[in-house]
Amino acid sequence: MRLCRSLPCRTSLYKISPCGTSLALPCVVGEWSHWSGCAEQCQPDLRIRRRYIQQEPKNGGEACPALEEKAGCLEYLTYQGEDCGHEHVPAFITTSEYSKERKRRAASSLEPSDKEAAGYCVEFKTESLSHHCALENRPYARWMQYLREGHTVCVACQPPAMNTDTHRCSGDGHNADGSKILHWEAVGNSQCQGTWKKIRQLEHCSCPLVHSFIFT
Repeated sequence: MRLCRSLPCRTSLYKISPCGTSLALPCVVGEWSHWSGCAEQCQPDLRIRRRYIQQEPKNGGEACPALEEKAGCLEYLTYQGEDCGHEHVPAFITTSEYSKERKRRAASSLEPSDKEAAGYCVEFKTESLSHHCALENRPYARWMQYLREGHTVCVACQPPAMNTDTHRCSGDGHNADGSKILHWEAVGNSQCQGTWKKIRQLEHCSCPLVHSFIFT
């Protein structure tokens, strides 16, 4: 028969166990697997990673942690390697005044560059926006106060925001009809965001300055 003192037996890195009782063993799991690819191409979906149990808990040991994790994802290429999915990306916009700074920097650049592709303009009708836009009062971000529901706005696509291969800007609503809800977000305040619908694409923007923006 095993003789014990009144104090419990101490068991290495595991729980303190009274003498005569079985050792409590925690659950042991392996490393996470690599993330899977998106379940579907060209639309927001989920990717998954898993890990597996190497030792089940025993005698009241610590239970196993989560064995599966999921995260959002969006694939921009079809299985055939064609571009897709860009309509689900929000349009990141800023004031059209920023385009003047872009042109100034481009003009002062000493590096030779190929002839830039001509830009274009997209008209949208704003459908919704968060209240954070109207609250913005920092000097460089006051343009957000002029975003209003129901107004028509112009957004210019210009280099370097324009993709050099597709000659398009992300979030421009390419191929979207007038009924599709698209998302936008103000650069400089991620809480200032909303939705709009595409009206049409034009060569040049003609909206008032306070309703004129650029893709970034």
